[in-house]
Amino acid sequence: MTINDPISDMLTRIRNAGMARKATTTMPSTKVLVAIAAILKDEGYITDFQVIEKSPQNELEVTLRYGADRRHAIREIKRVSKPGLRVYAGKDRVPRVRSGLGVAIVSTTQGVMSGYEARRRGIGGEVLCTVF
Repeated sequence: MTINDPISDMLTRIRNAGMARKATTTMPSTKVLVAIAAILKDEGYITDFQVIEKSPQNELEVTLRYGADRRHAIREIKRVSKPGLRVYAGKDRVPRVRSGLGVAIVSTTQGVMSGYEARRRGIGGEVLCTVF
């Protein structure tokens, strides 16, 4: 099965697994998805992730994080830049999500990074998604 927008597919799988209180979710793996999963792990929104070697395509397994009251750590996860409408932000326009409580994930010339890191380095790029 071909997926037109793998980033939206990843975000939807994480959102759906969180609402269903699943421990893990899997999806086809790409370099960008692994980079997004690494940022989500660094920011504390997921517990862990791993790439499972399979044929014909590797799979990315994401272990979700829940609080003590079994609430999903991710309250809102949204795709910003879509295939039909790309959204770019300059170094001064990288968005702050919920006044700094959330994180924006940005694809830059130096790789995929959080909005905070992009602002710190003084570079802009394509705003992939926001997480709160």
